Amino acid sequence: MMKTRNLIMAVATIGLFAMTSCKSSKTEEAKEKTAVATEIAEVVKTPNIVGVAAGNENFSTLVAAVKAASLVETLSSEGPFTVFAPTNDAFAKLPEGTVASLLEPANIGTLTSILTYHVVAGKFDAAAVVAAIKANDGAFEVTTVQGGKLVASLDGANVVLKDSKGNMSTVVIADVAASNGIIHAIDSVVMPN
Repeated sequence: MMKTRNLIMAVATIGLFAMTSCKSSKTEEAKEKTAVATEIAEVVKTPNIVGVAAGNENFSTLVAAVKAASLVETLSSEGPFTVFAPTNDAFAKLPEGTVASLLEPANIGTLTSILTYHVVAGKFDAAAVVAAIKANDGAFEVTTVQGGKLVASLDGANVVLKDSKGNMSTVVIADVAASNGIIHAIDSVVMPN
């Protein structure tokens, strides 16, 4: 009987060690999986506004302008920002030679003013913009980082922007996510005074 009891105790002790070892192994495995998942999340993290624009060929003119105006660091900062980003086609609507002229070092101040006129502090997705338009009798005025005003309104289901000169631009793609804000692509360059 004593041998049987000792044998049962030995088996129970081995089983306890095996369970503890298995539990520790599973805990370590879970920790490793969490660490790997965190690393993957960092790698696939949504890029910032500049990264998103640089990754889209439709914004190559905008990216060149942002670089020329030394705004990469600003638009890569924490934000959040809402950027009404002119597409390449929007820049192509400007009079011939305008973009090349703006990219010249002598015109960087003007270029910076134009670019920051397309940026609003804060993150405003399309639903928030539409809600603000509706809550403000059909026209929502926003102050840009440049200091000028843009007026957002609706043209049917489309959000349109009116610049300080009365020119209109339509949001053609809304809610492009970035880690430090949101981008809405527009079909015309808006101009400050």
